Amino acid sequence: MTEKLFALLDVYHEADAHSAAMNMAIDEVLLSSASVPAIRFYRWQSPALSFGYFGRFSDVASYQGERDLVRRWTGGGIVFHGKDVTYSLVVPANHAAFHESSMSIYEKIHRALCDALTETGQSAQLLPVAAVYDRRKSRTSDVNVTRQQAGERRSLESAVADRRYNSCFENPVRADVMIAGKKVAGAAQRRTRRALLQQGSIQSVDLESGLEQRFIQALSTDYSERKLDEEILNRARELAEQKYSTDSWLRKR
Repeated sequence: MTEKLFALLDVYHEADAHSAAMNMAIDEVLLSSASVPAIRFYRWQSPALSFGYFGRFSDVASYQGERDLVRRWTGGGIVFHGKDVTYSLVVPANHAAFHESSMSIYEKIHRALCDALTETGQSAQLLPVAAVYDRRKSRTSDVNVTRQQAGERRSLESAVADRRYNSCFENPVRADVMIAGKKVAGAAQRRTRRALLQQGSIQSVDLESGLEQRFIQALSTDYSERKLDEEILNRARELAEQKYSTDSWLRKR
């Protein structure tokens, strides 16, 4: 078993589903206010799609009208929400883990998730660096370019790269969680001077086997159930209205 990452952990299980904008706003408020490590599990009011801070709106525009679209404050690619387990984990600057590299934190959180999945009978592993290279190499080599001109070849390789960027779960990166060669969990981060935020999605696994609770226990032996108070919710409502639900934020790039 992996050594516990946190001695203490606050846990938020939200019974109420929120809009995509409100979910992102709550995560940002927790990022700015958490004094101890905290994990939040949440649901979506309707089928949603989140895309990374540096993503292009044009890549998701075709889904407008059928999904609740939102630009995350964290990076990464396109993630479809609704049937997944979505969580956010905040590590405040006063915790030792905050001073580790982003990749180190990412890997330790995903190792805890692997432990949780293993306890449910699912054989989960982290994707190593070598596997990332092999997957990318095979994707480009699978494209038949023997009859293509050099310029056409560059266009094909560019299209492959675009697909890797756009679809988060079609683009495994180092330390993502894999089962039978398929990515089942990925995440993106945002670090400020006050704290680090990791937003993650778990998909295509058995979600009815106590996975959330096992994940919590893999992260910490001492955890406390919390409830979002009205101050946090009011601040999040204001942030959702002024930032995450605005057209200027959605179409930022």
